[in-house]
Amino acid sequence: MRFLLDAEQRAFADSLHMMLTAADTPSVVRDWSRGEHASGRALWSRIAEAGVFALAVPEAHEGLGPRPVELAVAFLELGRHAVPGPLVETVSAAALLADLPDPGPAKRLLPALATGEAMATLAWTAPYALDGDVATTRLALTPQGLHLSPGHGPVRPSLDPARRLSPLQAGGELLSPDPPTARALTYARLTTAAQALGIGLALLDKTVAYVKQRTQFGASIGSFQAVKHRLADAKIALEFARPLLFGAALTLTPADVAAAKVTACEAAYTTARTALQLHGAIGYTAEYDLSLWLTKARALRAAWGSPDACRAEVLSGDRRW
Repeated sequence: MRFLLDAEQRAFADSLHMMLTAADTPSVVRDWSRGEHASGRALWSRIAEAGVFALAVPEAHEGLGPRPVELAVAFLELGRHAVPGPLVETVSAAALLADLPDPGPAKRLLPALATGEAMATLAWTAPYALDGDVATTRLALTPQGLHLSPGHGPVRPSLDPARRLSPLQAGGELLSPDPPTARALTYARLTTAAQALGIGLALLDKTVAYVKQRTQFGASIGSFQAVKHRLADAKIALEFARPLLFGAALTLTPADVAAAKVTACEAAYTTARTALQLHGAIGYTAEYDLSLWLTKARALRAAWGSPDACRAEVLSGDRRW
């Protein structure tokens, strides 16, 4: 099947791309990884002003959504520029709050998420949450239900320096003893897939540009047949993931979203390995910007469901297309 964005969706993607290009996101990522959040918060506000987080919040709570296709468009660009912060977690938290039987927490917390005044993180069946030190809305799923955590523990590094993890404090307000989590997981996997696709596309663009400049034996390495084959394989994998992503955004079935997530994340991971090999030793250095995308591609591969878990969802679930 062929999925084409309409003119409004393409303009939205272009506007985000231009804004994020001007924002110098590599410097923002490095600040964020050191725990310096000023530049990241400023960028978060600009992303919110563009309406990205409002796409996950229902209109009844001052949002624009839910609009999953536009969310996929936005998160592809956020991944392309390696934007840091609990982006997926905020979208997933919005979906979780909107589905609670008691409308009180949604009415109280969702408007601030839509406008970017608040930043959410979510500990999903694990003690650690992403960016618990900077998030203002900390949600924790426990056997007792969904809690609004009062704080966080020590910040710990992760595989991706920009993905800072911390345990959320126990207790806090009980928002729901039995929260419905299916849609929140679906949105988390969808936006993770979109992020991964954007990361893979950025890595491919950077690698193509690099192999045109790097020379061996008096010729650019991009002219070598083996290099062309590696890049072509990466391109095919990424382009195969694109229709799965937007098809899943249309159906929102768990199986379709899981298929999009595993395909996009595996394509990004494969592209990251190709990028690292073709860049050579410079690709290993943290000072080189490529590393910001390489580590994120690997971290997202296991986020919100491992490849095996997503494949099992595909095999067991219903698909509409």
